[in-house]
Amino acid sequence: MTRLIFILLLALLTSSLYLVNVQYQSRQLYTALDKARSQARSIEADNERLQVEKRAQAAPLRVEKLAKEQLQMRSVTPAITHYASYSVEAASAARAPDVGTKQRSAGTQGRIQ
Repeated sequence: MTRLIFILLLALLTSSLYLVNVQYQSRQLYTALDKARSQARSIEADNERLQVEKRAQAAPLRVEKLAKEQLQMRSVTPAITHYASYSVEAASAARAPDVGTKQRSAGTQGRIQ
């Protein structure tokens, strides 16, 4: 009988210590979860703020103002527009170096072999 009481007392102490340990770990996890949630809210607020700043930086009026002031750009008007034309002669001149390169490489291959 004494052994049974001793075993039951030992089981009671073990289970109570286990319960205290589980409660302690639960509190630690809850505080870590709370910190993570507050950090997530902070990051979301920063993200929203940065999105607003990004939209403000990319506003068309601001971009145009920076282009005029810092890059000395002007608005396009028909008076200052330059049109580039592509003629047939330019097309044949553009193809000519490619043909010469192929002929040279073929000639070089003939000598190497």
